[in-house]
Amino acid sequence: MHILVLQHESVEHPGIFRSFLKEDGHTWDAVELDQGEALPELGGYDALWVMGGPMDVWQEDAHPWLKDEKAFIRKAVEEKGLPFLGLCLGHQLLAEALGGSVGPSDTPEIGVMEVQLTEAGATGVLFDGLPEKFETLQWHSAEVKQMPAGAQCLATSPACPVQAMKWGTRAVSMQFHIELEADTVRNWADIPVYAGALEKAMGKGAVESFDAACAKRMDTFNDMAERLYMNWLQMTAKAG
Repeated sequence: MHILVLQHESVEHPGIFRSFLKEDGHTWDAVELDQGEALPELGGYDALWVMGGPMDVWQEDAHPWLKDEKAFIRKAVEEKGLPFLGLCLGHQLLAEALGGSVGPSDTPEIGVMEVQLTEAGATGVLFDGLPEKFETLQWHSAEVKQMPAGAQCLATSPACPVQAMKWGTRAVSMQFHIELEADTVRNWADIPVYAGALEKAMGKGAVESFDAACAKRMDTFNDMAERLYMNWLQMTAKAG
């Protein structure tokens, strides 16, 4: 596969998924939208991944490219039927692009927190082989308030009802992060918006404790990421 990856911050890349793609001989191009890079034609790509970022989906005045990105996602998913994977901001952008809504979280989630699969998630392909409850990295202050028509909720948590969703046969997204690597927390903590949210939620010195909590679980996180990656490939192949 040749995958198009939309990024909104240089350090919010596909993370550990890069290793899996390389091992399997898949290729990918990154477009850094926050740096003014242009959206390409979809014709040369087999799938679309949309990563996280510090901006909110409604901040089109500050980030005018968000409007074009939503239209691009809608075209890729609705019209072209491209396999889609969205993480964090990418999850929210998918929801808005397809007619759902996103707003500020009533309770922001920042830290290592548990999510639970719904019946649809537990019996579907994407999370096959993962436990019905598992820990993830959360770092968000916005959430999907209403899913698009026809979407299924695949995972949930008490503070964020739509932790993962599926639309159609090829588009899936997650509010939480599963692409972690050893340097992820420290790299993201260099982003002012993230650093501020982290300190507000967990207090001063939170970077060290958050990093340590993730390091303790990194092998598990990476194993889950690899399983989810393989499941995503299987899901897209079945739908093809």
